[in-house]
Amino acid sequence: MTMGMSRSQVLVALCATVALAATGCSQIGMLKGKMAFKDANKFYQGQDYRAAAAKYEETLAECRGSDPDCTDPRLTAAYFFLGNSYDQQYRAVKKGEAANDALLTKAIENYKKASVIESDPKIKRLALDYLVSSYGPDKLNDPSQAEPILLSMIEMDPKETSSYFGLANIYEQSGDYERAEQMLRKAQEMRPNDSAVYMQLAGFYNRQGDFGKTMDALNERTKQEPTNPEAHYTVATFYWEKAYRDFTTPEADKMKFVQQGLQAIDEAIRLNPNYFEALTYKNLLLRVQANLEKNPARQQALLKEANEFRDKAQEIRKKAQAAGAE
Repeated sequence: MTMGMSRSQVLVALCATVALAATGCSQIGMLKGKMAFKDANKFYQGQDYRAAAAKYEETLAECRGSDPDCTDPRLTAAYFFLGNSYDQQYRAVKKGEAANDALLTKAIENYKKASVIESDPKIKRLALDYLVSSYGPDKLNDPSQAEPILLSMIEMDPKETSSYFGLANIYEQSGDYERAEQMLRKAQEMRPNDSAVYMQLAGFYNRQGDFGKTMDALNERTKQEPTNPEAHYTVATFYWEKAYRDFTTPEADKMKFVQQGLQAIDEAIRLNPNYFEALTYKNLLLRVQANLEKNPARQQALLKEANEFRDKAQEIRKKAQAAGAE
């Protein structure tokens, strides 16, 4: 996915691209299909998915003629966008209603067609991604159907980590934690320099209650993104949670975690001196440190420093709010 773009924005951009590519169609018998495809893409980009679906159906009908499928590479993208037009109309809150469920059935049928017929690897990949989502908990909730699709996606592109993440999630949800970890470690093996892999690992280990491995993964992320203040900030928040909110933490370890949190938050602030959230957590970590401090004078000094960071954070927030109101 393109950085900074949502999934829906990527689809709209892709739709515009395939619409432009299809304008080269000029064969006899394809004119109506081309015109319908052009209209369908306009409706899709305008988020009128009901009208788009009708026009994509028309596109494919004109394209395939008497054949069972449309195979013209200039129009086969219509299978994916038809599936997604039905998918966009489906509502999870209406699950069980025949008309609503039929939309998802049609979406799946066309995603499957696109995954087989489409020659463009980007669209084929999208069709498989959305097919997997169709078997997710908010739709059909059938992970057994999603697993083989994800395995085939891994065979297709072993370097694409999202497939490993999807499988890991399925295994974790079913209680097979060993295989879930294996999938995440396989993703790490494929992309050892990808910070997203370490965030996935950290999330998994955190849900398992393994603080040590959680922090190993988060600290590894900072090695991959040493100049990203958010990476260091995230490390600090976990140390604060462990020192302040986790009542199972031994008293003897709390100060150690506070010190490690302060080290991480100082790096985040060094990289971005106006990082509101980091300044706020510096204040919180200093207060925990003060509560653990036995020397009254040192305790007061820490609280004074905490107040300074709190005030600075509030000042930055007020400036940001004022700038947003202009």
